[in-house]
Amino acid sequence: MAPLYIAAAHKSSGKTSVSLGLTAALVERGHVVQTFKKGPDYIDPLWLTRASGRPCYNLDFFTQTHEEIVNTVTCHLDETSTGLIEGNKGLFDGIDVEGSDSNAALATMLGTPVVLVIDTGGITRGIAPLIHGYLDFDPTVNICGVILNKVGGARHESKLRAALERYTDAEILGAIGRDRALEIPERHLGLVPANEASGATAADTMITRLGDAVSNGVNLDRIIEITKASRLQTRLNETLSRSKLPSGKSKTDVKIAIARDAAFGFYYPDDLEAFERAGAELIPFDTLNDAHLPETDGLFIGGGFPETHLQALSANQSLREEIRRLLTAGMPAYAECGGLMYLCRQIQWQGDSGRMVGVVPADVVVGRRPQGRGYMLIKETGNSHWPPAPDACDTDTKGVPAHEFHYARLESLEENPVFAHHVLRGTGIDGKSDGLIVGNLLAGFAHHRQTLANPWVDRFVAFVRKAKFGI
Repeated sequence: MAPLYIAAAHKSSGKTSVSLGLTAALVERGHVVQTFKKGPDYIDPLWLTRASGRPCYNLDFFTQTHEEIVNTVTCHLDETSTGLIEGNKGLFDGIDVEGSDSNAALATMLGTPVVLVIDTGGITRGIAPLIHGYLDFDPTVNICGVILNKVGGARHESKLRAALERYTDAEILGAIGRDRALEIPERHLGLVPANEASGATAADTMITRLGDAVSNGVNLDRIIEITKASRLQTRLNETLSRSKLPSGKSKTDVKIAIARDAAFGFYYPDDLEAFERAGAELIPFDTLNDAHLPETDGLFIGGGFPETHLQALSANQSLREEIRRLLTAGMPAYAECGGLMYLCRQIQWQGDSGRMVGVVPADVVVGRRPQGRGYMLIKETGNSHWPPAPDACDTDTKGVPAHEFHYARLESLEENPVFAHHVLRGTGIDGKSDGLIVGNLLAGFAHHRQTLANPWVDRFVAFVRKAKFGI
């Protein structure tokens, strides 16, 4: 079956809340729900993962080929599961004026039915030309229905329904009332991640509340009918059969410690699966509570929000000192964004500061505005200790696709730093470079994704293996 695509006219319409509510409501009915998220995002997928009990996978035109996107969907969605894709921004929004990277393009490529979530605040009869325009703008997009969100009451709902029924052919799949209790808390980088939303209980309570709201306001039987009637386009499966996508699994011979806790939780599940294929066992540890690292051959610290856990991270002195000692002694390590921040000398945020690991010779200041935000293109400098990417990765001219989103900047970085990457597009560490090299550590603000164009997991695991076995 094709997954259901949850889109909207614009951002902040309630797509995430409705997607979570639909997922929770379907799971409550006994359905296996497989979720996906368009674009480079960690926080929404954390919530969707918690709601479904299954990893949420990202679909991204910038970092993935069309074949890789299709492979991601077909590998994780089968006849026993109900698929759901949460879009980003508006249905027709994107960088390309022709819309080649939009939600509409992805929905059309996959042949998925689209449900529009409409923020109805401050609108009544005006909803009709809005929906009429969306239905007519691109006939190849299968907009199968509308969910009215943030409705002001029964009278407001009746006016909205009357306008849509009078002037459009749009099917109204349900209505959800305006309720502050259905709003997930936000802060400087968006929604509060589900792995730290005041603990698991608060996240689960919010998901249950959203599921109840959808169950009470949306025609779930009709939603299920729509998903059962839709099929992924067969031409994509033919394209997939011609693609050169990774397969197989190497013998497990290295162990890599990975930070998985309330401070660090930004990981793509398919990247983590790539570690297993490459022959690495990932061993989780908690930077907030574990006194020591597990027995390991390497270290991986992904993104997160270390600034919101300053005192707890600083108080765990034994772990900080152990990490500094091991990295100084040459243990292979890789860190992204929040991981880079944790490995610096200290972090300053909102008048507070905390001592961090100190292996990166710089201080971190978290400001009020983004320092780097959006897609990146980077190019190898030739300084990396990692083995080179395969010749098939033609990135010398185009660059390697990645993304960044950080309010942090490095200050007082020691002179003559060595970098692994030139920044062709984006900000990175200093506007022109990223991927700081300190001993056998590579750390930067760029978030990388294991793809055909950027097999970073394979390269890092190979580096750890070489450090361990000398080959």
